[in-house]
Amino acid sequence: MRLPSLHALNCFVAAARHGSFTRAAQELALSQGAVSRQVAALEEQLGVALFRRTRHGMELTTAGAQYATQVARGLDALARDTVDLVGRQGRGQRLSLAAVPTFATRWLIPRLPALQRESPQLQIDIEVRTRPFVFADSGFDAALFAGTPQQLRRWAGTRAQLLLHEQVLPVCSPALLGGRGALAPDEISVMPLLQQSTRPDAWQQWFAAHGVVPPAAAAGPRYELFSLQAAAAVHGLGVALLPTLLIADELAARQLVIACPRPLRGQRAYYLVRPDDVDDPVLDVFADWLRRTAAA
Repeated sequence: MRLPSLHALNCFVAAARHGSFTRAAQELALSQGAVSRQVAALEEQLGVALFRRTRHGMELTTAGAQYATQVARGLDALARDTVDLVGRQGRGQRLSLAAVPTFATRWLIPRLPALQRESPQLQIDIEVRTRPFVFADSGFDAALFAGTPQQLRRWAGTRAQLLLHEQVLPVCSPALLGGRGALAPDEISVMPLLQQSTRPDAWQQWFAAHGVVPPAAAAGPRYELFSLQAAAAVHGLGVALLPTLLIADELAARQLVIACPRPLRGQRAYYLVRPDDVDDPVLDVFADWLRRTAAA
């Protein structure tokens, strides 16, 4: 069948997003009548009602809501691909990478200059993702993921390359120790504990591994990212349980010190995850560099 015009699809997606032809027209710098005519022509071409007119305005039909989601995703992908092409000007290689944020900022990005020297034509675009997603719907070529083998097995249609195991230790500002040396786990249990909102059981697991029953292992302020938790610890707000590979700079500068040298090495690790059914020579180059860099 003849495909709808991009102009009609843009008008439809804007109207669906705003729930209003008037607000869609304002966004697109068109008249309300022009948007309405484009949507009506689209409905006529498809033979499907996309909006239901009501006394209070308009609302998407079930088919219209589904179509709006799919079309918006397709238009976003088309825009992204166009920007990528213009940015490359036909030169070089590009990968779109989803990554857990602190690992990307603290571990990956400081090492990317080495990749640039080794593969100067390779460009890595990075966006934040913390949970598994469907690659076919995302536009990503690969993902840097922190999790357990069980979580990876639930990520359908992918294969994973182990990069680094995670070891966590309690750390804090030197001032919080007040001149004391390393503390025992039971001493840590009565200090202010900084929590990681995506790992609510982390402190409980650490204390259990060392035979301590803390009075309030889940108490304390919560932070979504390790980088926020590290910053809070640097400024003396409490003790943070952090992967040491993500706070190497703070430890080297003694902004943070190890409050108790008893690690917890769990099942969590960092992986490069990629679609199982895609062979990409450019991604192979990046994966090989990651393997060698992590091993070093």
